[in-house]
Amino acid sequence: MAGPIKLSVLDQSPVRAGFTYADAVAETLELAQLADRLGYTRYWVAEHHSTEGLAGSSPEVLVARIAGVTEEIKVGSGGVMLSHYSPLKVAENFGLLETMYPGRIDLGIGRAPGSDQLTAQALAYGSPIGAEYFPAKVRDLTLFLTDTLPDDHPLRGIHASPIPDRPPEVWLLGSSDQSATLAAHFGLPFSFAQFISPQGGAWVTNAYREAFKPSAMLSEPKCSLGVFVICAETADEAEHHAKSRDLWRLWLEQGELRPVPTVEDVAAHEFTDDEEARVKANRQRHIIGTPEMVEQCLAEMAEEYAVEEFVVNTIVHDPGARLRSYELLADVFGLAPRPS
Repeated sequence: MAGPIKLSVLDQSPVRAGFTYADAVAETLELAQLADRLGYTRYWVAEHHSTEGLAGSSPEVLVARIAGVTEEIKVGSGGVMLSHYSPLKVAENFGLLETMYPGRIDLGIGRAPGSDQLTAQALAYGSPIGAEYFPAKVRDLTLFLTDTLPDDHPLRGIHASPIPDRPPEVWLLGSSDQSATLAAHFGLPFSFAQFISPQGGAWVTNAYREAFKPSAMLSEPKCSLGVFVICAETADEAEHHAKSRDLWRLWLEQGELRPVPTVEDVAAHEFTDDEEARVKANRQRHIIGTPEMVEQCLAEMAEEYAVEEFVVNTIVHDPGARLRSYELLADVFGLAPRPS
């Protein structure tokens, strides 16, 4: 690893128990403005569908809103689930965003459905193009964004308008070697979701770098790491807030797409032995503790994965604790606040 560690944000726009989707969106905007002031590098919003627990179903809409209320931070998707959509339409959406906010837009793309299978069918709605066409969609998306469809392409002559002066930065997101292979093949930056696959990721990021092919978009490999973090002034406080995430994640695995529970909800829940074991296993996905504890853990991961940027996701029921977690991270890593 060379250079200082960069920090970015992945926001899934969580809906808290007792609150609304509108509250979740307002909290996303508040966090984005804070991240901008604190000196975070980028702010990504996720795509999830048909759930009571997450409000972010349309990243491109949220990106436009967030970019409009921030000043310098890069804003993008983390990511658009390209399997559902036309590459042309995605290219036009993000070409327009880049035209409105030059140099500030990222387009992160992923292959996962971001939903259950029935909802994925509803999103496709009559399209015969399945997930097996994802590599072709990635290829065509990059061609549309750079306006470089070759003469022998069946869609030649089509232009994704508007065409910005420079295309948005395209990242391929993933939690497996398959995604890493695609990113390397197409010469794209790769963001590995360590919070989904906590084991074996260093091999994946290394394989990406070794297989990387320079492209018109990127001359050298570029890799970041997506992580779950809960940071507080004391370890006990961090553990206190982590409990709501523990139960929420357990519910997700059980197919219950509920809002993020309160710590009182957690105290009232009678965990079975199997549930206790699942919570313990899921803790491998989390980095929880004081600023110094989190800093040490991320520094070790930066060396292990050979990355210089972390995309940090923090979900707890208390919105003040979520904001404070990002403040503490910015301080311990020495981010340079932007002038207000």
